[in-house]
Amino acid sequence: MSDTYDPFDVALGARIRKRREIQKITQAQLAVAAQVTFQQIQKYERGQNRVSAARLALIAGFLQSHPADFYGDAAASAEDAGDALTQLRRTHDGLELADSFLKMSEDHRQSLINIVRAMTSPPIGAQHLAAA
Repeated sequence: MSDTYDPFDVALGARIRKRREIQKITQAQLAVAAQVTFQQIQKYERGQNRVSAARLALIAGFLQSHPADFYGDAAASAEDAGDALTQLRRTHDGLELADSFLKMSEDHRQSLINIVRAMTSPPIGAQHLAAA
């Protein structure tokens, strides 16, 4: 067998590893859920072995994701390519932010939403200056 791995398998494995690490799950824990050895999880994460669709469904379920989330751009359709949520879920920061957001109290969530809205709104008077 060749020493090079399929770039798609490598990218898929990297996404699995990233999601697992964000959730602070060990390879051994994921292996139990995926019904394989932790060595097999290592091979998946390196892209050394291909992940079957059935195995990916087990992994995604345990990582609280959808199998398509691990396909990245290859799974993006034209209609969801610009979808902000889809793009956010494909980044390490986005996954970490979503995970933390879900752990917040409702009051803290609303406060954070208000802060983000304020940070992304045009400065007061900017609309007036742009019209001049």
